[in-house]
Amino acid sequence: MLVQQQSLKSSDDDRIAWVRVASVILPLANPVSDAKVLTGRQKPMTEIAILFAEIETVDGHQGLGFSYSKRAGGPGQFAHAKEIAPALIGENPSDIAKLWTKLCWAGASVGRSGMSTQAIGAFDVALWDLKAKRANLSLARLLGAQRDSVRCYNTSGGFLHTPLDQLMKNTDLSREKGIGGIKLKVGQPDCAIDIERVSAVRKHLGDNFPLMVDANQQWDRPTAQRMCRQFEAYNLIWIEEPLDCYDAEGHAALAQQFDTPIATGEMLTSVAEHAEFIKQRGADFLMPDAPRVGGITPYLKVASMAEQAGLMLAPHFAMELHVHLAAAYPTEPWVEHFEWFEPLFNERLETRDGRMLVPTRPGLGLTLSEQVKPWTVQEAETGTRP
Repeated sequence: MLVQQQSLKSSDDDRIAWVRVASVILPLANPVSDAKVLTGRQKPMTEIAILFAEIETVDGHQGLGFSYSKRAGGPGQFAHAKEIAPALIGENPSDIAKLWTKLCWAGASVGRSGMSTQAIGAFDVALWDLKAKRANLSLARLLGAQRDSVRCYNTSGGFLHTPLDQLMKNTDLSREKGIGGIKLKVGQPDCAIDIERVSAVRKHLGDNFPLMVDANQQWDRPTAQRMCRQFEAYNLIWIEEPLDCYDAEGHAALAQQFDTPIATGEMLTSVAEHAEFIKQRGADFLMPDAPRVGGITPYLKVASMAEQAGLMLAPHFAMELHVHLAAAYPTEPWVEHFEWFEPLFNERLETRDGRMLVPTRPGLGLTLSEQVKPWTVQEAETGTRP
């Protein structure tokens, strides 16, 4: 009994000894375009900046976390993470909520949302990964899994730069991989092209195969109303981001008016922003992104509010993380299938019969591949590795 008590005390007294942050530039095979490109607001996406955080404790426990930025912001995230990382040294890794608050206040002069919280997100994910590994549980099990697999849909094959014939081939490839839904990008300046593409894919898939569309915030309110009315005929799972991401009132009006559910939330970067959308009923499907909102700790707050409001959930991007979080939500969510991050890790997620299997390996169940090294553009360490 004495030995057990000493062992528990040692674990409880564990401290963070070493932290490493790295900025990794992940190249995409082809330039990617959505409606923001066609309206001239953004350039085609050719790469993604990944912020990795690695944490190790005095007792040798390790955690891996990540955040990301598309098109711009990667160097800023890295700089902020490097600056606040020393605040973790000497702290108990189990005090995750306390450490989130400490990191937030360490950089509070630049705000409590956006780039600053996205930098915190990498540390927060690493701390949860460490905690789950130390318990020898997958992250999903640590959080209280409701299911061993989750519904998933593919987005990467449905971007606007993809010709219609290739779009059809991509849907077939996704179905062959066991992916259970297809999402198409819409929001082109010529709305007739959107209708043509959605109509063709719906016919190709059949009436009941799960199909979603995503306008990436590019419609004004009158256009969104007209397009939502047109899309009612296609039995869609949802219409995503028909309006500006901060227009909670406008999204709420669409959600109330149309049978097709409205989905949004991926661009929100704080609990407070999500709370306003939930308060105004601005979404039928809420789409929080854990790295963008600041990690798992704030994500769980958003999910709790969404559950209380009776909202459905569809976490955005980063399937390697969100498959665990989706498994723990009471009402079954959808998880977005993007294979873009696969070169970064040695492990692969499995899809079967329209579902994504929740990994059973401890923590996130991820280890970095050798490919990460040549793609690393900046790195910094603080503390002393045990």
